[in-house]
Amino acid sequence: MSKFQSNFNQKIDYVFKVVLIGDSAVGKSQLLARFSRNEFSIESKATIGVEFQTRTLEIDHKTIKAQIWDTAGQERYRAVTSAYYRGAVGAMLVYDITKRQSFDHVARWLEELRGHADKNIALMLIGNKTDLGSLRAVTTEDAKEFAQRENLFFMETSALDSNNVEPSFLTVLTEIYRIVSKKNLVANEEGESGGDSSLLQGTKIVVAGEETVTKGKGCCGTS
Repeated sequence: MSKFQSNFNQKIDYVFKVVLIGDSAVGKSQLLARFSRNEFSIESKATIGVEFQTRTLEIDHKTIKAQIWDTAGQERYRAVTSAYYRGAVGAMLVYDITKRQSFDHVARWLEELRGHADKNIALMLIGNKTDLGSLRAVTTEDAKEFAQRENLFFMETSALDSNNVEPSFLTVLTEIYRIVSKKNLVANEEGESGGDSSLLQGTKIVVAGEETVTKGKGCCGTS
């Protein structure tokens, strides 16, 4: 089981770039603020251009700096696309559970992401704003089905009350670490033997004290 804790005194072993994508006003900036600074602003305004926040954590005794990038979802900012995705090893596709259109647009965001990002990128589908459950327009079952079909991790979150925000980011970061570790292991084995090894397929991640998340099968929590 991976161990997570803030750690700012050790050297940085890895820097992981994770991008947040999805329509405008689904709560991407609020999720970022909650994860990086444990803050939430009722008066948050639309993000102009691109910004990122960092947070340092420990995963499997390695010090990881997570660099989380956030950009506006409006069409007029799509010009930042290629630079935005460059170097990303994780992505979180965010929709608003009270806005069906934001969920319907996820497929387009995913297509764009896969057209620009590395094929081994760790992907998480996020249904945000579970605190507005009475206004829900996207069922958990619909989102789970989409996540399973596209082989994505899935959680429902609330940036306002912080429900599942930490586990969702840590799931993505742990999957990135797993992928990177397996690549390093394979590279070392091939370097020593000259053979051709294939990556082991991990399917489940457990975040200590939180949800169990199964890739391609979907798991979520609601408030």
